This record gives sequence, structure tokens and C-alpha cells, in this order.
Amino acid sequence: MVAGIVAGRLAVVTGAGSGIGRATCQVLSREGATVIAADKNYEAALETIKTHTVLSSQSNGLAGHSAVELDVSDSKSVQKLLEKVRKQYKAPATIVVNSAGITRDNWLTKMSEEDYDAVLNVNLKGSFLVMQAFARAMVIASLPGSIINISSIIGKHGNKGQTNYSASKAGVIAMTRSAAIELGKMNIRVNAILPGYFKTPMVDTVPEKVIQGVLKMVPLARMGDPLEVAEVITFLASDKSSFITGAAIDVNGGL
Repeated sequence: MVAGIVAGRLAVVTGAGSGIGRATCQVLSREGATVIAADKNYEAALETIKTHTVLSSQSNGLAGHSAVELDVSDSKSVQKLLEKVRKQYKAPATIVVNSAGITRDNWLTKMSEEDYDAVLNVNLKGSFLVMQAFARAMVIASLPGSIINISSIIGKHGNKGQTNYSASKAGVIAMTRSAAIELGKMNIRVNAILPGYFKTPMVDTVPEKVIQGVLKMVPLARMGDPLEVAEVITFLASDKSSFITGAAIDVNGGL
């Protein structure tokens, strides 16, 4: 049996097929949670479970980790995930990490409506749909919980070529704060993480010249490892952060 700061808890992680989502599954499982890795790419989510998680605590009658295909922007897909959790685990998830996200970068004057909508649908609407579905389940079951939404430093400061992305991530911060106010009396905490530049597939698409320019502004003079932000997410998921809600926490090396 694995002991840890989230031992015996059931966690849903979206965007679990790579990057921060995958690292979060790794750390949560190491700390004793049973993890449901959800991603639009089912094979990537399954790979996360197979190679990046450790055996979880079997307390509270929980089965092992699982992978599931999920389109966060589709309410029917989110409801299907919720029903799968209920059926397989006989209990609601009390840790929810909204890590699914996409980019469709372009200059404001050239950005298509389709690219704007696609980013908002996944990054903002998707976080809303998942948070709403699982918060309802926690409230019905009268269980305390922790929801962690992944925003971005771009949602705070903006960035050229990312009007859609910055709008979506700023929305996540505001949505997190409002949800925290609403859900606090039910002992459901909602927080946001604002990562800077991390070694993830999303950042791999950024030109090296741009990366080097950014690193000059980072006091720690490097990009982060996804495991470093996953540790903060796991802290927020645990009772060690029991008096933290509505927060937007920078994890960016001082950028």
C-alpha cells in the first residue's frame, strides 16, 4: 500500500496524455491517489497510466488507475466520463485537475474565428464543463474536494500572437475565483496554477529564438520541468493546503 499526502483519494486529470497532465498523474499516483487519466488522445492517456504512474492505495475500495478518451469541449463526453467514474469506482472524484489545453497562435489581424473559438472551447469552456460536472458530484455526495485549473502566465500578462490563448487563460483565473467563492461553503476548494515556460510538447512548437529571449527574463535562467508544477498541483490537491482557495499561483521561475 502506497502512503502519501493524497492517499486513498480519486483524481481525474484532463490533458493527461502529455506534459503537465502526464506529470501530474505521476506525482498524484506516487502520493497515493488513484488516477483517471483523461485525454482526447486515448492512446497517450493509456501510455501515461502504463509507464508514468505507480500503484495506488487500495483503501476505500478503489480499483486501480484507468485511462479514458475525453473531449473536454463536449458536454456529452464530460458526462460520459462522470458516469464511467461512478460506475467503475462507486464514488465521485474529489481531486480534479483541468490540464487540457491547446494553442492556435496568430496575429490578431490574421486570426480566424475558428481558431479563436477552438482555443476558448477547450481551454475555458472545457475547464468549466469538467469543473461543473465533478463539483456537482461532490456536492451531491457531501464530500470535500479540490479542483485545480491550469491557467498560464500568458493569462496574466498577455503575449503577442496569442490573443485567443491569453483570453482563455485569463478567463480560467476569473472563473476559478468565482467558483471558489460559490463552493467554499461546501468545503470544495478551487485554485489556479499559472505556469511559465515548461518543457512540454506545447512549448516545443515555439521557435528557439523566442525561447532564448524568454529565458533572459527568467531569474532561474531555465525552463521548468513538468514535474515541478505537478508537485504544486499535488500540494493543492492535498489537505496540506486546506486553507487555500481562490488563489492563482505563479510557477514560472520568477518570469
